[in-house]
Amino acid sequence: MEVDLEFVVGQRWVSQSDAALGLGIVTGIDDRRVTLGFPAADEERTYAMENAPLARIRYQPGDAIRTFDDEPLTVRAVEEVDGLLVYHAEDQGGDIREVPEVRLTSHVRFTDPRQRLFAGRFDRNAAFRLRVAARDHEARLQASPARGLIGARTQHLTHQLSIAGDVARRYAPRVLLADEVGLGKTIEAGLILHAQRATGLASRILIVVPEPLVNQWLVEMLRRFQMAFSIVDSAAQAELAEAEEEAPENPFEQSQLVICSLDTLTNSARLRDEAGQAGWDLLVVDEAHHLDASDERDDAPYSVVSGLAERIRGVLLLTATPEQAGVAGHFDRLRLLDPDRFSDRARFEREQGQYAEINELIEAVASTGPDHPDLTPRLRHWLGDSLDALVAEDDPVQAVSDALLDRHGTGRVLFRNTRASVSGFPERRLHPLALDCPSLYRDSGSHRGEAGLTPEAGHAETDWLSEDPRVAWLERTLAGLKGEKALVICARAETAEALERYLQLQAGVRSAAFHEGLSLVERDRAAAYFADTEQGARALICSEIGSEGRNFQFARHLILFDLPVTPDRLEQRIGRLDRIGQGDTIDIHIPYLADSSQAIQYGLFNDGLDAFARPCPAGMPVFERVQSDWLSALDDPSRSPDAMVRTVREQCDAMRQALEAGRDALLERNACRPERARSLIEAIETEEQSPELHAFLAEAFDIFGVETDYHGPHSEVVKPGDHSPLGPFPELPDDGLTMTLDRATAVEREDLTFLSWEHPMIQALMEHMTATELGNAAFVTLSVKGLQPGTVLLETLFRLHCPAPADLQLPLSLPVTSRRWLVDVNGRDLSSVLPHDRLNNLSRNLRRKTAQEALPQVRPGVETMIDHAEGFAASELTVIQDEARQRLEQQLGGEVARLKALQGINPAVRQSEIDFFESRLAAGQEAIDRAELVLDGLRVVITA
Repeated sequence: MEVDLEFVVGQRWVSQSDAALGLGIVTGIDDRRVTLGFPAADEERTYAMENAPLARIRYQPGDAIRTFDDEPLTVRAVEEVDGLLVYHAEDQGGDIREVPEVRLTSHVRFTDPRQRLFAGRFDRNAAFRLRVAARDHEARLQASPARGLIGARTQHLTHQLSIAGDVARRYAPRVLLADEVGLGKTIEAGLILHAQRATGLASRILIVVPEPLVNQWLVEMLRRFQMAFSIVDSAAQAELAEAEEEAPENPFEQSQLVICSLDTLTNSARLRDEAGQAGWDLLVVDEAHHLDASDERDDAPYSVVSGLAERIRGVLLLTATPEQAGVAGHFDRLRLLDPDRFSDRARFEREQGQYAEINELIEAVASTGPDHPDLTPRLRHWLGDSLDALVAEDDPVQAVSDALLDRHGTGRVLFRNTRASVSGFPERRLHPLALDCPSLYRDSGSHRGEAGLTPEAGHAETDWLSEDPRVAWLERTLAGLKGEKALVICARAETAEALERYLQLQAGVRSAAFHEGLSLVERDRAAAYFADTEQGARALICSEIGSEGRNFQFARHLILFDLPVTPDRLEQRIGRLDRIGQGDTIDIHIPYLADSSQAIQYGLFNDGLDAFARPCPAGMPVFERVQSDWLSALDDPSRSPDAMVRTVREQCDAMRQALEAGRDALLERNACRPERARSLIEAIETEEQSPELHAFLAEAFDIFGVETDYHGPHSEVVKPGDHSPLGPFPELPDDGLTMTLDRATAVEREDLTFLSWEHPMIQALMEHMTATELGNAAFVTLSVKGLQPGTVLLETLFRLHCPAPADLQLPLSLPVTSRRWLVDVNGRDLSSVLPHDRLNNLSRNLRRKTAQEALPQVRPGVETMIDHAEGFAASELTVIQDEARQRLEQQLGGEVARLKALQGINPAVRQSEIDFFESRLAAGQEAIDRAELVLDGLRVVITA
């Protein structure tokens, strides 16, 4: 473009003061006045020629233009005839057409830096600075190992981030997260989901959970990870059907992130079909131990999840008790993840028998080193010819250990952290009390057998409430806790409901019921009432559904009104309070009826399994081995339980030793890699603690008119100003919000908005600054010794443009870092003489009117400097592409070779993973070849 000194009817000009008018056309010239029509705005304006705020529009070869009938063309040459421009432009068919400027469309929007600069549409210096900062931060974050894991409202726990850091980087991860109760599987899953979305590996996610946990997952995902899920249930389907009576839409296609209960899917064939057709990237299933493959009905929970898992490429199964249904059930759940790998149960059981040997070998490597002559034959047996290369690495002990775990362990599919390896858990303090069994139960025989664990069933509510000594004991115990909160768990909903009514109406204890007879909203309301520290319930009376998923660690008293049948169910109950981060000792109160199956069950749990004092991973396998005799002991009053207790204890000791030496020890080694996790935590905290985010926000708030007020240590109130355009903050409430950038404050104060580089509000700001034209043209002045007044310099910014699918994660090998050149009219690169930050400190805004008056004089020189900068960019692009190809080959070529080697000895490696990395390598190389450096910003500098 260039600015002409004379006006001619038919010329196209743009208003420098109001670009929204579009492209104007000169319609009249009268002495010292010129009149322009602006068809796009349906306006006509007249200006004094000598100070008209107008800029002449002249498109350059290569520019895209449109005619008034909206035909797209590309300028190839420009000629001037009697003061009017004629464009020789190429149409989409490749033909060259002559297009007089009068035929150009009036609907134009100047976004290119050159167009905006020469049209006088430059921004203030602050906007240019913010754009450059946004580009720099974007590049750094995309290449950061912490990408996707920044800003979660969680503590940085090594075992959680070790798993999340591993799984989140995988393409279509299919794994079982099986940490023991209380270690935070939901947080691990949330971290993985957040990271997969941030890196483009997944966008559509379906979470399937037991109905009582739907709202809890909804709240956790939003509160901790800023992921807003939608709930799909029968009511949602009915609403859509009512709104679209003839052809209701698929409710699962209304949102990218959906939570649905497993009950909803099993009860509705239509919703099952619609969920399967919705096209998900990732499926999450909580409480997966409930899935039973032995039920062959099409609408059985296992069948429902199996159908989804066959269609969805990524699957996360969550359970704290992976072997609750025995080895067979455990195998069936692993088969959901990889049916090709887990097709033979017998082979699976043989592999488990090898874990003790692998674990012992890893210990030997750690103590003697992998090159010890006694170990070499054994290591070569497991690792083959790759042993030599592993021993030659910088850390051969770690390399060989990782290879053994990777190739012959279970870590690619199953992750399990145990409390033995993780600190931060409370002590457990047991308070058992034997109570006399009432005649009501003895006379009816309801105190024996499995039914004797809940003897009140089958009796009138008024009878058992008055005669069962556990009821009076519960009333006295709650009164004696002096206001402390207690979680009461019993097996039956009817028992929970009756106890809650009794405590409220007869004992005067503030309490709430929590059972399957209540709706989700009613259960959430009860949980919130219990959590209220001032006027809330002192006791929450739960049926068995309260023992799964929900966290009540703000309480420390757990009352087991009865005992469950299985050890895993007992651990689930205790796990509601006994969780990592619980600050107090857990008091477990157990009132049981003497001379009843409750007393026998207490002895088997306590003396046989030691299940109250600590978690017992051997509990369920032992129970399955002796289940018949165990249940018989509950049923036979003439049989002494002591022998059964001894049997259980012996079996438990043997099983615990086997697990510690074999599978569990091997899983523990692979699940938590402390050094790797600490490195990741350091990278996350480096980003979170950097002062750059606060500076970036402060500059943005100033530009967009957002007001900030001090709120407290590490927190501020931000709200729209009186005349704030809000820009990238359209969702900022009128009354503002209270924010913090400090993680510790955010964890302690959940009422504060925790802002991080990956918070949606910051991401929206970054996108606004990099995807719009704001800040891509500026005009400033500065005074520097050695430069004559009136010297013109040009600061140019180029961004790397490389269109590629997000899941290619190309920024890891081809960072999107901006390239900057500061050039003079002679083509000298002065970037090192005046770096960007120094130039920022020295430069000052130039009055718009002054800049617009200077623009015609400096334009020829600026165009020459742009040509010089584009020459620098062309040379630099070749270097960038070569380096990117090398990094991509190192990252993906090495991974392909590793997976192929693994596949020969570890069937857990899927061919689809190898195919994916090979295709990604090829696609990445093609994308790098197409990369180009595109002009992204111009700042004209005139010395004073």
